[in-house]
Amino acid sequence: MANFIPQAQHFPLEEQIKTLGDDELLDFWEETQFLEKMLGEEFDSGEAPTQEYERIILMELQFRSCKRGLGV
Repeated sequence: MANFIPQAQHFPLEEQIKTLGDDELLDFWEETQFLEKMLGEEFDSGEAPTQEYERIILMELQFRSCKRGLGV
């Protein structure tokens, strides 16, 4: 399972995401979806903070897909 290092400010989330394997990245995405649902139900907030995680994860997945398509 992937680990997020919140206290490591010099190691931004975008860089941490890049170090994950494809399966770990998908697990992380699934976990953020689960947390978003739980937070939305518990706090009834319109916009959960995990949406930023989702954007970053999707960008990394798109990047990896493009690299595979180019044979890199």
